[in-house]
Amino acid sequence: MELRLPSWSYSPSYTGYWSPVTSTINWCEEDYYATPYAAEIVNTLTNLMFVILAFKGIRNCIKHGHDTVFLVAFVGYLLVGTGSFSFHATLKYPLQLVDELSMIYTTCLMNYATFSYSKSRQYGFILALALVSLAIFITLYYHYLQDPAFHQLAYAILTVVMLARSMYVMEFSLRPSLRKTEENFKLLFRKSMTADQKEISRADDRRNTKILTTMWMLIVTGLTIFLSGFGIWQLDNIYCSDLRHWRRELGLPWGIILEGHGWWHLLTGIGAYYYLVWGIWLRHCLNGRQDEYSLTWRSVLNLPEIVRSNYSNGIVAPDVAKKIL
Repeated sequence: MELRLPSWSYSPSYTGYWSPVTSTINWCEEDYYATPYAAEIVNTLTNLMFVILAFKGIRNCIKHGHDTVFLVAFVGYLLVGTGSFSFHATLKYPLQLVDELSMIYTTCLMNYATFSYSKSRQYGFILALALVSLAIFITLYYHYLQDPAFHQLAYAILTVVMLARSMYVMEFSLRPSLRKTEENFKLLFRKSMTADQKEISRADDRRNTKILTTMWMLIVTGLTIFLSGFGIWQLDNIYCSDLRHWRRELGLPWGIILEGHGWWHLLTGIGAYYYLVWGIWLRHCLNGRQDEYSLTWRSVLNLPEIVRSNYSNGIVAPDVAKKIL
């Protein structure tokens, strides 16, 4: 006797409230099988991950005083989620543009934050003008081509450049600058350093090494989650006909587990959140504020966030007190 989980069959497609479909692309999820008010119900609802994490990030930026550029980035992240929610619910071309182009604009903003750090105002203005011009070009050319492959390529290039630059800054600006600062301190005060001061210096070395190690853990975790979502989405594209057959064999609600584009939303949403948290922490470290902010991240099963330490709230932590004394 065959054992099956309790399920119900996929119903015939409803007449969609938003019909007809005008988008230039349609995903592997079947249209209007659950409700007439959402063309792709799983692809629609999984965007709530972006919305939830966006509000979490916005609240964190306001509460802990992170740089304004990251607050704006989380607003852009929210726009990506709401745009994608609206697009998958309706499959309308104008909302497709909101979904896809908001990804481009938010990534351009993060490129600006990455490349403009510690540069002159003139450099920042020229960079902003260049990125705005690039965003306008991508918008107009994509509208002319109406080829999703162009959007995906542009987004991938912008993302790779942004990540590569951030990693470069972390390894070749943050790490050498920390070593240089501490080496200069030791050279200047070596003769007059007490045993306690030497211990503090060694503690700083350990702290900075730990920070960089944890940063790489954030990067690897975020990239693994992000790329896993991309890989599942590609399998969804390649084996779409088989997946649709298997979903109907499983029935609802189990068939939704095989909605690959929904997994893309969930996993890339989490992966992008990891990047923004890493960017916030990297910026504070580059500003020499390691003692004012700390990473709260209990395990890879918990979402990380950057919070003010007790010292920055006017309460001197024991290890910092020793350093002051």
